[in-house]
Amino acid sequence: MTQPTARLKDTALHSVHRKMGAKMVDFGGWDMPLQYSGILEEHRAVRTNVGVFDVSHMGEIEVLGPDAGALTDYVTTNAVAKLETGQVQYAGLLYEHGGFVDDILVHNIAGDRYFLCVNASNQDKDYRHIADAATRFHATLDFASDRYTQLAIQGPRALATLQKLTAADLTAIRYYHFIDGSLTGVATRIARTGYTGEDGFEIYFAPEHSELVWNQILDAGQEFGIKPCGLGARNTLRLEAGMALYGHEIHATITPLEARLDWIVKLDKGDFIGRAALVRQKELGVTRKLIGFEMTGRGIGRDDYEVFLDGSPAGWVSSGGPSPTLNKNIGMCYLPAGHAKPDQRIQIAIRNQLVDAVTTSTPFYKRIK
Repeated sequence: MTQPTARLKDTALHSVHRKMGAKMVDFGGWDMPLQYSGILEEHRAVRTNVGVFDVSHMGEIEVLGPDAGALTDYVTTNAVAKLETGQVQYAGLLYEHGGFVDDILVHNIAGDRYFLCVNASNQDKDYRHIADAATRFHATLDFASDRYTQLAIQGPRALATLQKLTAADLTAIRYYHFIDGSLTGVATRIARTGYTGEDGFEIYFAPEHSELVWNQILDAGQEFGIKPCGLGARNTLRLEAGMALYGHEIHATITPLEARLDWIVKLDKGDFIGRAALVRQKELGVTRKLIGFEMTGRGIGRDDYEVFLDGSPAGWVSSGGPSPTLNKNIGMCYLPAGHAKPDQRIQIAIRNQLVDAVTTSTPFYKRIK
């Protein structure tokens, strides 16, 4: 007997995407736009002008109460106590063994209120993970995903586009900071964050205003050549910027030390979930590490392809594909730690043939500020 297919979730802008002719795909159980005018065109719009993404599949969890900061600090790797009000922090949620539950953004709303942005397919798991730890703290959790639409406005013209729609001075918002303001008359959290390697903003507001805000942003960015963008361009942009993707560079069997995310781990801040495992790993030494690569032979080293050193299997590609900006085939892979350094000659198994590549540091692309 055939099992019924689970219905895909959709965002408040789902019908708008379909009317605009977006190519839709199943992304972690969500029916999301892969592309509108084309991945290359959308990618270039973000690198040169501005693009807007519907990323409302992402999850939101609010931590409230006298111990909100202490709880958030205990379940994340970064130093929450150092966050100013209105500041954002990139952090990991870890299992006790040191592997990733998820990578998240922590927003300090106030001393007794924190706002977490988590990955779409992980939000239920993340909530349960934090809830299990919350029993020892005077804090409560609010699974708030249904109360927010999230849009990302990214690119060199993102500020000029968004500034038309708010009286707030967006130039005053520093990178990885946010304000609670108004956009087109709609109460909006405006954060100077993003997942593209460009300047830009991620905004959060009530879903009932989604179509209004989406259309106003497209109208405001028309003079700059704004493009609605899908998950395809989001992936090529983040790959060029060397940013980790859950399920690829990071997952339950990968630790931050292996993923070169040591900078989001503050071992000296006090205890947190996974700390003991990371201390042990640091003492013993990491055996594998993430490193970038460029193809030197003809071919594309795609996700999960095997990586070879001197003809012997040694690792795997975590993410790979063409770089529209650099006109190269690039990727990231895991190798034994002693070989995870730039200028190491490697081979990648592509259709049963070993194709030459060379390791390189990341990011592949860095914007000029």
